[in-house]
Amino acid sequence: TMSILAKIAEIENEMARTQRNKATAHHLGLLKARLAKLRRELITPKGGIYLLLLPGFTCFDVAKTGDARVGFVGFPSVGKSTLLSNLAGVYSEVAAYEFTTLTTVPGVIRYKGAKIQLLDLPGIIEGAKDGKGRGRQVIAVARTCNLILIVLDVLKPLVHKKLIEHELEGFGIRLNKQPPNIGFKKKDKGGINFTATCAQSELDAETVKSILAEYKIHNADITLRSDSTADDLIDVVEGNRVYIPCIYVLNKIDQISIEELDIIYKVPHCVPISAHHRWNFDDLLERMWDYLQLVRIYTKPKGQLPDYTSPVVLPDGRTSVEDFCLKIHKNLIKELKYALVWGSSVKHNPQKVGKDHVLEDEDVIQLVKK
Repeated sequence: TMSILAKIAEIENEMARTQRNKATAHHLGLLKARLAKLRRELITPKGGIYLLLLPGFTCFDVAKTGDARVGFVGFPSVGKSTLLSNLAGVYSEVAAYEFTTLTTVPGVIRYKGAKIQLLDLPGIIEGAKDGKGRGRQVIAVARTCNLILIVLDVLKPLVHKKLIEHELEGFGIRLNKQPPNIGFKKKDKGGINFTATCAQSELDAETVKSILAEYKIHNADITLRSDSTADDLIDVVEGNRVYIPCIYVLNKIDQISIEELDIIYKVPHCVPISAHHRWNFDDLLERMWDYLQLVRIYTKPKGQLPDYTSPVVLPDGRTSVEDFCLKIHKNLIKELKYALVWGSSVKHNPQKVGKDHVLEDEDVIQLVKK
């Protein structure tokens, strides 16, 4: 039996040799599905024993403290540790040679009232997703991040960027992407029911059927609501993808000209910095805050001024009064009669609202108990 890695290499080679056109789209789609299945086997070993039980995992299972978690990824010696320690004042063993950061020391910074955990994700480099190095454990943690910062050396960014993105993609992490707009529902009978609500440049009924057949799925409803690729379909079928925003941090800008810097500023998702000189950290933090999309809610005890120093921080999309109560204590919602809210989410200040009311950033809330 060939090893999984050899099988992956073989398929990747075949894909590289195949010209991309209408005639080969079907064949490439199948190869992509096979590749995705093999990659999943690498990350989740056959016995179904998930990563957390692997020996040596314990030191990497970082407790999630704070309101958001930001993972730092980068090749050795691009200044990632310097950036982390200068941002957080965290002591992470910094040395000029490769592979020094072996265990993760999370730093926590306070920014705009939110506690943000900074995590070094060491060893996500070539070969990590093949289970070499400490790759596997790091991936499990990377998948729980709310934001990923890819630290690149401004003098040689593109090669590194490609490699790191390839690694993270291989682990089912999708950067700066929305989940594909594809409806997928397995059924017991009735065959493959395929509908596309708009023109498709890559997928047709036959290709969709054969990709699903590769997953032994023969009865399902598939609705393509946007122009989708084979990769999109595979992501939806695999169902274990995580969609994480990402910022490319270009370090060592003290080594380039002002003209070059102007160009970098126009690249989407990029922030140029100098970790060593602490240049442009404010810009980086502001951009991190934008991408994290956190919502701060201030509490107001009855008859007192709101407490603006320690907001309750909620992730965007889960900001109802009920979510707010759950964040404070799981039994609080049972005692809630109604809430008074001041801020942009209400028409009147204060306004009486129920548990389903959706709060917005910097609202002030007072809970009234039964």
